[in-house]
Amino acid sequence: MLMQPTIEKLIALKLAGMAEALRQQSEDPEMGRLSFEERIALLVDHQWTWRENKALTRRLKNARLKLDAAVEDIDYRHPRRLDRPLIRSLSACGWVTQHQNILILGPTGIGKSFLACALAQKAVRDGFTALYARAPRLLRDLAVARVDGSLAKLLDRIARIDVLIVDDWAMAPLADTERRDFLEICDDRYATRSTILTSQIPLTHWHDQIGDPTVADSILDRLVHNAHRIELQGASMRKTQTVRSSDTDSEPPSGGKKPAA
Repeated sequence: MLMQPTIEKLIALKLAGMAEALRQQSEDPEMGRLSFEERIALLVDHQWTWRENKALTRRLKNARLKLDAAVEDIDYRHPRRLDRPLIRSLSACGWVTQHQNILILGPTGIGKSFLACALAQKAVRDGFTALYARAPRLLRDLAVARVDGSLAKLLDRIARIDVLIVDDWAMAPLADTERRDFLEICDDRYATRSTILTSQIPLTHWHDQIGDPTVADSILDRLVHNAHRIELQGASMRKTQTVRSSDTDSEPPSGGKKPAA
């Protein structure tokens, strides 16, 4: 039986994974030992896996994560008071299904962005959508959308994202339109979606950075009360990694001596 016409029809039906599996079966003489039901099951499994992988690739691309980070690669050796049981719990993504937030606080270089991207990437792997944005860029996009009349469309798109990552939040005081636009985002997402915020600014100073007391209370009420807090401390990981790299580069070859400075 000629397989090519069947393969072409499967591709036309957008069953490329099944078409690929059928081609592989036709080239494998061992497949003749399997029953019809077993071969059909393999075709369906291959199509399912192909579709899931394609959907994952699309979600990762749309997330625009700043870093190629994964929870499996989180460094627990660096002394920064990172709670391993909490990270393990968050990696199960229950916080996403329960529409909770995550606040990651700490000094520059401590790994806040990596941690945020790693948790978001795990959520994407588990089937959720995500979107990364630095706070200044997000606020600029909102301002442009307000001018060109697309603000409602942009807010609606953000409201439908399962996990929104806002990096470098509250680094500068907010203007009136900025805090009101951000309040719209928080209000749309409250109890329906999850948000990750990273900031060098202590939580106690966010109220002052937002500005207007009434708007600040509204924003913080929607962000903080159902949030997991990760407060990191310690020296910059970038500096530590630079020192380690320098030490490695200066190590003599096996059996040799370290060159004089």
